[in-house]
Formats: sequence, C-alpha cells, structure tokens
Amino acid sequence: NQLLKESATNKTFYTQSNFQYTHVIDGQSVENLPKNVLDVRILHRFGPLSSGIYNFFGLDYSPFNVKVGFDYGITNNIMVGIAHSGYQKTYDGFFKVKLLKQSTGAVNMPISVSFVPTVAISTLKREQIDPSVKLDSNAKMDRASYALQLLIARKFSEGFAFQITPTFIHADNISYYHPDRDIFAIGVSASQRLSKRLDVNAEYFYQMPGTKAPGTRNVLSFGIGIGTGGHVFELLFSNSFGLTEKSFITETTGQWSKGDALFGFNISRVFQLGEKHRNADWKNK
Repeated sequence: NQLLKESATNKTFYTQSNFQYTHVIDGQSVENLPKNVLDVRILHRFGPLSSGIYNFFGLDYSPFNVKVGFDYGITNNIMVGIAHSGYQKTYDGFFKVKLLKQSTGAVNMPISVSFVPTVAISTLKREQIDPSVKLDSNAKMDRASYALQLLIARKFSEGFAFQITPTFIHADNISYYHPDRDIFAIGVSASQRLSKRLDVNAEYFYQMPGTKAPGTRNVLSFGIGIGTGGHVFELLFSNSFGLTEKSFITETTGQWSKGDALFGFNISRVFQLGEKHRNADWKNK
C-alpha cells in the first residue's frame, strides 16, 4: 500500500476538458485542439427578438451574420485558426498557446492558463463605412484590429468550470466610432455539464468605463452545447451581432431589456488528419 501511494504521488494527473470545446460561446476557452485535428466552424446569428412576429422574432430577418472558420492543432498545446465573418466583411486569424495545465499529484497546479493573440482585418469599401464613424475624407483608413487575451480557468468539479479573461483590444477606425481605440475588458465564462454530451454555458464581457465607446453595451450570452460524436452543436442567445473579439466585446449595442437578444447557433465538425489522439475525451466527441 505504501509503494502504491508513493507511486501515485510521483505522477502528475492533468485535468481533462475544463470546457467541452475550444470556445465557450463567442469567446475562446482554455481548451486546445489535439495535434493534427482540423475543426471546421460555422457560426450564425439571426435578427433580434424585438423585430417581432412579422420577422418571426429574428429568424426571418435580413441582414444576418455568418462566420466560417478553420482551426488546426499544430501540437497538443498550440493551435491556430482563420475565419471570415460577413459582418463588416472581416477576416481574422489567431493562435492559442497553453501555458499552464491544471493538475494534481507530483505537480499541483490549481489553474489552466492560455494566451491568445488575434488580428482582424475589415475589407469594407469606403462607401460602405457607416457615416457615424466620422472618418475624415483625408484620414488614412486603418482596417486592422488586434486583441490580446489571457485565459485563466479552473475546473472546480467534474461538471463545473469557470474562466476569467483579461482582454486588451486595439480597434480599427472604419467599423465603429471609438473615441479611444485602445479598450480594456474583463470576461467571465462558466460551463455546467448536465450529461456526457450536454453543457450549459454563460459568457459576459465587461468593458472598462474609461475606454468604452458611447452607445455600446457589455455582451452577455447563454448557450446549450450538444456533443454528437465529432460534432459540437450549440444553441444560444446573445445581445451581440458581431462574431470577432473586437466586434462582440467592444461594439455590441443590443440591450437584453429591450428584447435585442439574438438567437444563433455554432456548429463544429472535427477531422483527424494525422495519427489519432489518445485523449479519450476527444475520442468520444
């Protein structure tokens, strides 16, 4: 018994699946794709519930927003992704590096930590830019925005995980009027597993008052994630129409109190492109 106890003490046991997926709802989670796994993602946002029964509470509403992305696991701790969003005609790319893993045993680490830098480029034509942006005719158009995020998460039980996401964003000057283009925000996310394949998720980003643009609201989203063997399907409600970090964190104008919540869904399909990963948790998805 003593030998078995000493053997267990010398091993490190890493926590598996703080969250069911690499994103909570719109924002990133600390989860990474395994090595050689490709994830094809389709995100869709309909119109606001406040559009009424004539527009079938947003389902029969134009415009809507669709984002198509491709994420890939370079190693088990590094992944990259590229995507295109119809809203603001935006292309974005990111990479995610896992810095710490929650563990017990020989190495007792209470949290998991990842770092995610993102760059997004709006391809709107000058005549498509909203006049409220107040871009001077002689001003140079800065189409690029950047986001730097530190993801700090802990799995408190087999079913519950919580994450804090300090965020810095430098916004472009053509998609929205930002008096201060450097924005700081704090995100909080939580996930409660109801069964092996069913999760309830919540996500909120708070913009610091000194950098928040006039008329914007903090984004609040709720979702139900369903894992179906290779697919993750999430049904959600959010007050954000945008799907890039810059747009949904700093440019959300919808208010839950006025029925501006949007219905949407996220679909993920993973493909194993190399040797099958040994992690049983991913094997079952």
